[in-house]
Amino acid sequence: METASSVDDDPQSPFHENRRLLGRLLGEVIREQAGAETLARIETIRQTAVRFRRAESVSGSAPDAAVVKAQLDAQLDGLEIEETLHVVRAFSFFSHLLNIAEDAQQNRQQQATLTPGPGSIAFALAQAAAAHVPAQKVLEWFDSARVSAVLTAHPTEVQRQSILDCERAIARLIAGPPTPEREEALHAEVLRLWLTAMLRLQKLAVADEIANALAYFRGTFIPELPRLYADLERALRQQLALDHEPWLPAFVNVGTWIGGDRDGNPNVVALTLDAAITQQARLILEVYLADVNQLGRELALSERIKPAPPAIEELAARSGDDSEYRRDEPYRRVISGIYSRLASTATSLTGLQPVPAPLMTAAPYQSPGELAADLETIAQGLEQQGAARLASGRLRELRRKVSVFGFHLAPIDLRQSSDEHAAVVDELLARAGVEAGYRSLDENARVGLLERELAGPRPLRSPHLEYSALVAREIGIVSSAARARSAFGAAAVSKYIISHCESVSDLMEVGLLLREAGLLRPTGLEVDIIPLFESIADLERCGEIMQQAFSSPLYRAWLRNRGDEQEVMLGYSDSNKDGGYLSSSWTLYKATIDLMRVCQKHGVRLRLFHGRGGTVGRGGGPSYDAVLSQPPGSVGGALRLTEQGEVIASKYADARTGRRNLEILVAATMQASLAAAPDEGHARHAEVMEELSRLALTAYRGLVQAPEFMDYFRGSTPLAEIAALNIGSRPSSRKGSARLEDLRAIPWVFSWSQCRVMLPGWFGFGSAVAQWRAAGGSPEELRAMYRSWPFFRGMLSNLEMVLAKTDLGIAARYAELVPDAAIRAAIFPRIAAEWETTRAQVLAITGGGDFLADNPALALSIRNRSPYLDALSHMQVELLRRYRAGDTHEKTIRAIHLTINGVSAALRNSG
Repeated sequence: METASSVDDDPQSPFHENRRLLGRLLGEVIREQAGAETLARIETIRQTAVRFRRAESVSGSAPDAAVVKAQLDAQLDGLEIEETLHVVRAFSFFSHLLNIAEDAQQNRQQQATLTPGPGSIAFALAQAAAAHVPAQKVLEWFDSARVSAVLTAHPTEVQRQSILDCERAIARLIAGPPTPEREEALHAEVLRLWLTAMLRLQKLAVADEIANALAYFRGTFIPELPRLYADLERALRQQLALDHEPWLPAFVNVGTWIGGDRDGNPNVVALTLDAAITQQARLILEVYLADVNQLGRELALSERIKPAPPAIEELAARSGDDSEYRRDEPYRRVISGIYSRLASTATSLTGLQPVPAPLMTAAPYQSPGELAADLETIAQGLEQQGAARLASGRLRELRRKVSVFGFHLAPIDLRQSSDEHAAVVDELLARAGVEAGYRSLDENARVGLLERELAGPRPLRSPHLEYSALVAREIGIVSSAARARSAFGAAAVSKYIISHCESVSDLMEVGLLLREAGLLRPTGLEVDIIPLFESIADLERCGEIMQQAFSSPLYRAWLRNRGDEQEVMLGYSDSNKDGGYLSSSWTLYKATIDLMRVCQKHGVRLRLFHGRGGTVGRGGGPSYDAVLSQPPGSVGGALRLTEQGEVIASKYADARTGRRNLEILVAATMQASLAAAPDEGHARHAEVMEELSRLALTAYRGLVQAPEFMDYFRGSTPLAEIAALNIGSRPSSRKGSARLEDLRAIPWVFSWSQCRVMLPGWFGFGSAVAQWRAAGGSPEELRAMYRSWPFFRGMLSNLEMVLAKTDLGIAARYAELVPDAAIRAAIFPRIAAEWETTRAQVLAITGGGDFLADNPALALSIRNRSPYLDALSHMQVELLRRYRAGDTHEKTIRAIHLTINGVSAALRNSG
C-alpha cells in the first residue's frame, strides 16, 4: 500500500487474529508436507534470530550477541540443502502472508473510516472547498488534468504469477467473515501456495513481462478504474451540490513501457511492440464483448410496455438484427448490432474469434469514438424514457472503459538512449550523403544540420541501401508505432522518451527518426518528445537545455502542434546513484523550479513525469507525500509517475488495494493543483539546502569513489547472484562493465536492500548536517524547516523510514563476506559511523526519541516482520558463503534466490 500498514498492537484485533491464523495454517502445512522436525527447526532458528536482534540492540551486550551469533551459525551450518530449502521457503511465505494480513487490515480500516483522511478524493475536495475554490473551477480542472501511473519494463518483481494468484485468493478469503468454511478454504490455499514453486526456471523474456502486466489490467485496472471515476463523480455531485453526476473526461489512466522500452534492452524490437499492442487490444476487446453480451441480457425492454425514443428505433433498424424474437425489443437489437461490429473489430485488429459468435456480419468500428457514440445513444435513450437508473450500472461502466482504454487498453511509451539515437542518425546522414561525420560535430553544428534537414519532408533512408542492425531495429520500432497508431488510435503510442538527454540535438535526433516513420509530417509532430534528465549534472542543466530548445523556431513549432505542452521526465534512480539521496532530492527540486521558469517564459505548459522506483533510494516512498512536497505550482493538474518492481505487486495485485492507490494519485494531484499552500518563506531554507546538498554530495562521493568501494559492494551484497536471478529481461549493467556509473540503478539499490544497509536512501545526510552545524548552523533552523516546509519534511520522513529498516548488526554479517579484510575494514566502519551520525541528526531535527515516533503503525509493521526477515538474512549470508566457497550445486543457487525473494517480500519496497 501507499501509506504505512495500518496495523495495531491490540492482540485481539482482526489483523493479529488473521496473522495468527495464517501463521498456524502455514505451520500445519509445513508439518504435513515436511514433517514436525522441520517445523521445530524453523521455530528454533526464528527464536535464535530474535535473540540475536535483542542482543545487538542492547548497549554493552556485544559478548552476548557473539554467543547468540555462534549458536545461530551452528544451527545454519548444520542444515542439509533440502532442509535449508524448507526453512527458506517457510520464512519467505511467512513474510508474504504477513503482507496479506496487513493489507487486509488497511482495507478494513479504510472502509470503516467515517471521516475521509488525506489521500482520499473526499479529503481533496474538502481542501479545495476550504481554499474557496469555486465549483466551476473544480469542474474545469478535469478538462486539462492528466494523471497516469506507468508500469515499467525493468522489474525487481521476483514473484511468479502463480504465486500472486494464490495470494490474491488468500486475500479474498481473509476479507470475509471468519467461518469454519473460510478456514478450510484458507488451509487449501496455503497448501497450494506451499506446493507452488516460487522461482522461475528460465529468465523472463519480454513476452513474459507483457503477460505479467496484462494480469494487473485484467484483475485490477480494468474493473477498478471505472469504479474510481464513478466514486469521483458521485463525490463531485455531493460536494458541489450538482443536479446530477457529471461525466468527467478520461483524465486518469495506466500506461506502460513494456514492449516499447529499449534502453539497455536489445530484446525489445518491432515484433515485441507489435505483440504488446495486439495482446493488450485483444484483452480489452474481450472485456467489451463480454460486457456487451451481458448488457443485451439486461436490457430486454419491450416497446409494448413503453415506446423507445426515435434515436433508439433508428439505431435498431440499422443494427441488422431482424429476429422475430426481438422485434419489440429495440435496445436488444441495438446491442446485437454493437456486438456484431465489435466482433468484426476484434477479428480485424487482433485475429480474435469471439465467443459467442455474432448473429450477423457487420462492419468493424473505425475508432473507439464510434463505439462510444453508440453506447451514449443507449444511455440517452434510457434517460429520455425515464429509465436513467438502467444506464447507471453496467452501461455506465462500459462507457467509462471505452473512454479510458479505447481499443489499445494502455498507452505504450517508447524509450531509448540518446547515444543510440546519435548512432542511428550518424549512419543515416552518412549513407544519404548529407554528412559523413555527424557525431564528430560540436553541438551547434549538430543542431544547425538537423534544423536544415528537418525543415523538409524528405526521408533519409533509401530502400535500395543496406543498413546496420541498429538502424534496422530503431527504424523498425518507430514504424511499428506508426502502424499501431493507425490501427488502434493515436493514444496507443503517443510518447517518446530520451534517456540520458543532454542537449537540444538529442531532441531533434528523435524528430528525425520519427519523420522516417511518417510520425513527423509537414502538418506537425504526432508524438510527444520527452527528455529524461537523470544525472546530477544533467538535472542542473535541464533548464538551460529546454531554454535552447524553446528558442529554436523548429522545435517551438513542434510544440505548438502538440498544444504548447512539454512533458519532461526526471530520473530519481540515476541521480541518486550519481549523487546520493540528499543531493539528488534537492537537485530534482531545483530542476523542477528551473523548468517551470523556462516554460512560463515561453508560454509552454510543463507536465512532469517522475521516474520513481520502489525504494527511497530510487525516489520511492508514499506517493501522496511526494506529490504534495513538489514545488508549488509544478503539479498543475498533471502527474505521471513510474511504478516499478515488487511495488507493482504490493500496490496493484489486490484489486481493492489497487483502487485505493489509484485514488491516492488522483487525490494528491487534485490537492496539489487546487489547494496547494503558497510558497512563502523558503528562500532561506533553499540556501541551507544548497549547502547541505554540497556537503552531502562530497560525503557520498567520498565513499563510492574510494578505490576499495566497488570491491566491498560486490563482496558484501548479492549483486552477482541477483544478476543471475530470473527477474527481468535486461542485463544488470548497461555496458557490461564493472564501473558504478554503468551499473543500473535497480540492482544497485536492490543489492543494498538485501544486505540490510539501504545505503542509497540515507548516506551523506548525517555528515552534511553535522558539518553544517559545526560551521555555525542552527539546529533550530532545521527544526523550523521540518515543521514548515513540505519538501524537507517529506525528505526526512522517507529517510527516517529507510534508517529504521537498516540493520547494522545484520549488515556486519554481510560485510564478513568480503574476502579482503583490509577492504572490509576500510569501508564498513565508514558506513556504520555515517548511519550513527545520520540517526542522531535526524532525531535532533524531528524531536523523536526513536525512528518513526510519529508513525507507530509503520514502526510496528517493521517489528512484526523482523523475526522472519532477520532469519532470511542470516540464511542468505550462510548460503552466499557456501556458494562463494565452491558449493555451486543447483539447489544452493535456488536457495539463495529464494532468500532474495523472501527478503524482497518482507521489505516491501526493496527495489
